Amino acid sequence: MVHMGTSKVYYTDMHTELQDSLIDKFGRLIDAAGIGEMGLDRKFVAIKTHFGELGNLAFLRPNYARAIADRVSGMGGVPFLTDCSTLYPGNRKNAVEHLCTAALNGFSPVSAGCQIIIGDGLKGTDDVEVPIDGEYVRTAKIGRAVCDADVLISLNHFKCHELTGFGGAVKNIGMGCASKRGKMELHSSGKPQASEKKCRACRKCLEACAQSAIAVGEKASIDHALCVGCGKCIGMCPFDAISVEMDEANDIVCRKIVEYAAALMRGRPGFHVSVIADVSPFCDCHRENDIPIIPNAGMLASFDPVALDRACADIAQRQPMIAGSRLHKNSGGVKPGDIFACTHPGTRWQATFEHAERMGLGSSSYELIEME
Repeated sequence: MVHMGTSKVYYTDMHTELQDSLIDKFGRLIDAAGIGEMGLDRKFVAIKTHFGELGNLAFLRPNYARAIADRVSGMGGVPFLTDCSTLYPGNRKNAVEHLCTAALNGFSPVSAGCQIIIGDGLKGTDDVEVPIDGEYVRTAKIGRAVCDADVLISLNHFKCHELTGFGGAVKNIGMGCASKRGKMELHSSGKPQASEKKCRACRKCLEACAQSAIAVGEKASIDHALCVGCGKCIGMCPFDAISVEMDEANDIVCRKIVEYAAALMRGRPGFHVSVIADVSPFCDCHRENDIPIIPNAGMLASFDPVALDRACADIAQRQPMIAGSRLHKNSGGVKPGDIFACTHPGTRWQATFEHAERMGLGSSSYELIEME
C-alpha cells in the first residue's frame, strides 16, 4: 500500500527520433521509474493487462508487455501476463475463449515474453476472498493466480469509460483482477436472473449453487430469498442464460473498484505503467473502438497507481480534441472543461480519487518527472 504524500510519476511523450523506437523509450521510462529496484529474484510477478475484446483494436500491443517481462526475467523473476474473465457474454468469458482471443489479438508467450495465465481459472470461479472491510466491500473476490503472485505490475491502456469516466491503473487492478462473482459485486446491487429464452435446462447451474437456490424444470429459476449472490452459476452456464443486471450507480462502482484495488495491493509490492494512446471513448471490453478523442499524449510510470491515474487524467485534459471524435461531437466543437464527463455524461471520475485517498490506496498529489 502506498503512503500518503506526494508521489513521483515519470513521464515521456511519444515522439521518437530516427533509430530510437517507442519501445526503447518505454524501456527507459520504466527503468528510470525504478522497476529495477524491486528485488524480483525468484518471485512470481503478475503483469496485469487487458487483451482486448475480439474486434477491438485500441488495446495495447504485446510489445509493451514484452519490455516489462524481459526486465522481470532479467532480474530473476518469473513473469506471467494475466487478466480475469468477463461477467458478460463475449469472447473472454472463460479461460479457453479468453486465451483464444488473446492469441488472435497478438498475445503469445513469444510476443509477450512470458506465459499467459487467466487469473480466475477455467470458468471465472477460481478466486480468493481478500479482507478489506471497506465502506461497500467486506471481502474482495480476486482471481487466485493474481493473489498467488508475489508482485503485481499493472500495464494500463488509459482511455475513456462509460461507467467510471476513464479507465487507468486503479480500474485495471480493481475491476480487472476480480473474478466473475467479484465483478458481479462491483457492478450490481442485485442477484442473478435466468433467461427463459436462453436456458436449455441442462442443470449445470445446480452443480454450482451451494444454497439450493436454483430449481430447474423446463427452465431454470433462481430463488432470491435463498441466493447469496455468489455468481458461480454465471460461470457454470454454458449458454450464457444467467446474468445480472448492471444497476449500480456510477459513483458507487468507482468506490467499489477502489476497495478491490486496495484489497489486492495491501502488503503486495506493485509497479504501474500507463500509456495514453488510442484514447477510445469506450473500454477495451467493447468489440469496437471509435476514433480516439485526443492525440497520443505519452507514457507514464509510478509505484503509486492513484498518482499515476491523476497525472494521466491531468495530461489528457490538456490535449486538443480530435475532429470527428465522440468528444468533438458531444461538445459541439468547443473543448469542454472536462473531457471525460463530456464524452460520457453522468459519470464522475473524481469519485475514484476521493475514495482512493480515504482507503489509503495512494495519493492524488504527484511530482511529474519528465524524460526525453
